[in-house]
Amino acid sequence: MAIDIASLENQLVQMSAESAPGPDFCQAIAELARTGRFAQLREALPAVVYDELWNRYQQAPQAFVASWRMLAVEMRQGFIQHARQRLTSLTRIQRAGDDTATPAWKDIQRALDGQQNDLLRAAFAIELLELVEPAVLRATHLRECVVNAASSEDADRYLDEATRCYFFGLYTACAVMCRSVLEEALKEKLPAQLGSHVLSRYRNGATLGNLLHEVNKNMQMLGLNADFTRVANQVNDAGKKAVHQNLLTEDQARICLQNARQALQLLLRQ
Repeated sequence: MAIDIASLENQLVQMSAESAPGPDFCQAIAELARTGRFAQLREALPAVVYDELWNRYQQAPQAFVASWRMLAVEMRQGFIQHARQRLTSLTRIQRAGDDTATPAWKDIQRALDGQQNDLLRAAFAIELLELVEPAVLRATHLRECVVNAASSEDADRYLDEATRCYFFGLYTACAVMCRSVLEEALKEKLPAQLGSHVLSRYRNGATLGNLLHEVNKNMQMLGLNADFTRVANQVNDAGKKAVHQNLLTEDQARICLQNARQALQLLLRQ
């Protein structure tokens, strides 16, 4: 059965526009402000939102009423756009005192989000739908990571998070998690004596680079070959770049994830 993601997006936008609570909300605020009943909003709004609106109203009452009436007209058509901008503002640093960073529609978002959260729900829904097709394409570049020996539950969770980060376009986070995967798997693979040495030498804070240094000195004991250290070092380099230098591209994240999976297969082959 074919799933038309674009059709689902269109349906979501239409449903959101039809049920958008914004216009009535804007009209109510404008009318209460115009008739001197602004204080009635105190019971309906979160305190922080009420205080923000009250401050704006005091600065310019007539302009405040006019702006909210205009928002009532614009709100229905801009429901999804406003919701997504609100979501974006939650993920970015906002500069204090920058009026352009806090437009009036944010007041609507904050007030309505404090009730039924419909605006944020719509924003998340449309954003997640847009991730589906790219995630499907990225998934086609991977194959299952099949190993012969068991690892830890934490290593499996790290790999799960690294892979999902790649699917959903979080490339830098993907590389960071790939490094964590190999760190955890290597610690579990070390013989007891070598593990105690590493624990003591690095005070329980060994990085992947530290672990690979110890592996290079004990290749025969661990039964590993140069292929493992080659791909593991590439994962370590990508992880360090992600943490200390630049954001990674999709290609870099994919290569890092593929290398991490290959390294796991070499590490856990027996």
